[in-house]
Amino acid sequence: MSTTIFDHICELARTPPPQEKLRLVDELVHQLLHEPAAPAKKPFRSLRGALADLGPAPSAEEIDEARREAWTNFPREDI
Repeated sequence: MSTTIFDHICELARTPPPQEKLRLVDELVHQLLHEPAAPAKKPFRSLRGALADLGPAPSAEEIDEARREAWTNFPREDI
């Protein structure tokens, strides 16, 4: 069974005397305070309007007409 790095560090931190533990905590706090902040996550870009350059959507009548045209020769006899 593998242990995580955190578990290993916690196990090692149990052995030193209290003064050494305080030094360890002080060093960790110092590192955290001087560590550069994580970069802010870029917000998601909304997809709303992503296809606006294609013009308006086809109307229901146009869709019905396209379906009729596509299905006029179905089933074909020559296949």
